[in-house]
Amino acid sequence: MTTFRPTAASVCLVLAATTAWAGDRVTGRSFATRSEVYAQNGMAATSQPLATQVALDVLKAGGSAVDAAIAANALLGLVEPTGNGIGGDLFAIVWDPETAELHGYNGSGRSPRSLTLEKLREAVGEDAKIIPPYGPLPVSVPGAVDGWTSLHERFGKLPLGEVLAPAIEYARQGAPITELIAYYWNLSLPSRGKYPGFLETFAPGGHAPRVGDVFRNPGLANTLQRIAEEGRAGFYEGEVAETIGAYMAENSGFLTADDLREHRGEWVDPVSVNYRGYDVWELPPNGQGIAALQMLQVLERHDVARMGFGSEEYIHLFTEAKKLAFADRARFYADPTFSRAPIERLLSDAYAAERSALIKERAMKSTEPGNAALEEGDTIYLCTADSSGMMVSLIQSNYRGMGSGMTPPGLGFCLQDRGQLFDLTPGRANSYEPGKRPFHTIIPAFITRGGKPYIAFGLMGGATQPQGHAQIVVNLVDFGMNLQEAGDAPRMVHTGSSQPTGETMGDGGQLHLETGISWDVLRGLQRRGHKLESANGIFGGYQAIRWDAERGVYAGASESRKDGQAAGY
Repeated sequence: MTTFRPTAASVCLVLAATTAWAGDRVTGRSFATRSEVYAQNGMAATSQPLATQVALDVLKAGGSAVDAAIAANALLGLVEPTGNGIGGDLFAIVWDPETAELHGYNGSGRSPRSLTLEKLREAVGEDAKIIPPYGPLPVSVPGAVDGWTSLHERFGKLPLGEVLAPAIEYARQGAPITELIAYYWNLSLPSRGKYPGFLETFAPGGHAPRVGDVFRNPGLANTLQRIAEEGRAGFYEGEVAETIGAYMAENSGFLTADDLREHRGEWVDPVSVNYRGYDVWELPPNGQGIAALQMLQVLERHDVARMGFGSEEYIHLFTEAKKLAFADRARFYADPTFSRAPIERLLSDAYAAERSALIKERAMKSTEPGNAALEEGDTIYLCTADSSGMMVSLIQSNYRGMGSGMTPPGLGFCLQDRGQLFDLTPGRANSYEPGKRPFHTIIPAFITRGGKPYIAFGLMGGATQPQGHAQIVVNLVDFGMNLQEAGDAPRMVHTGSSQPTGETMGDGGQLHLETGISWDVLRGLQRRGHKLESANGIFGGYQAIRWDAERGVYAGASESRKDGQAAGY
């Protein structure tokens, strides 16, 4: 990244973009690239159109919103392996209309039980500050398939084989690859191509699929078929688990078939804060969802609507609130089995008042966690809703794009590198230990009003996610944007905060702003001490579904920066 140095030409472009967006929508929706999608019976919003259509087919066949989400996720593992796959983890929030409750699922995997901190430090080198992003060392147990089967057992209506059938067929017959996915696929090959099995699976012609190329993955089809027939045992036991274990042992890895066999995800209670009458829900750590809630708690103490979207005052306040939340994220967020974060205190009004008082006119260069007793990552987020009123908010990821590069032979997927997010320094909340779940970036979200479902939403992209969640809520509540406009409006992302892996912010970090923010605002932020830098591709990917209870209609929105689609029937 390079330091942002506006020129006369770039200022003209910024102002022109702002004017064009405001004038091109006769509805007055200044930032919306397209209209919201409306339907009565069901809705799906995913990052790839074929996945959206598969989800709708499952809904039309009588499947639940959970069935549709699993079907879409399975297909995304084929057509968007740059962000997800059955070698990764999964988190979900489900609105159950029968009980009128939200249910959370933490489908994250644990570190290998045979890999001690001493062995890990020896393998990475005593001077290493972080775990390497690729190869065998960052591999943890993949939890996605366990997540599918647990969600399906509780909320599924169709047989699992029927739910996975579309992805199996596409994997055998092939599916064309879309533009953005082809771009990231090509970027992933140099860093992972040296690991056995990767190029054979993901570059069968000697190169990444190009835009419109039909990609086939018979190995993935066979693995999905086993899961369809045997459930979770088809992945965590038998041939698949043994193949993974043998491959890792042959390639200096530590993950074993026993690690897979012993894995279980868990149902968890979502946590929430009320933001101006809207209850915003996230999952508790080891994920980073409560960072969004901490930011909203600070923002609610200020008249954000008066400040206005894109104003210097709002961007400064938001950035400082993020820095404070991320200081706590670095200190407290970890596997609760090993270190329980003081969630009640972190989300309390009193704590928000204390933290808010730290925000001054100048940008903070460093932040400390309160007295509460990684910027990269690619992911898929999707949401679904059915005619019964069930709504699903689901996120799934390999962590760094296509994962670790470790690709067991014949199985059709790459193992995740989520273990890179452990801290190598002992004695901290997120310090590496065997059998521990690492700090996690992927977070689904949900909004309720008056105890009733309102919006299932998410915004993928590493440390961007909680920042994006908070911006979506503010766009909807404070700035009156509709579901599509709230996602299309220019975003801000702050990087360089202190991290759960041990890094500490000492220079204030960097602030990245999308096109659409005025020159006067940029200058004002610089005067406050913010370091502005340009960036591409870090602003996340958004999907959302809103339920209009009064009219009995779903509204859907999809990310204009990605290849996705929202559709209903």
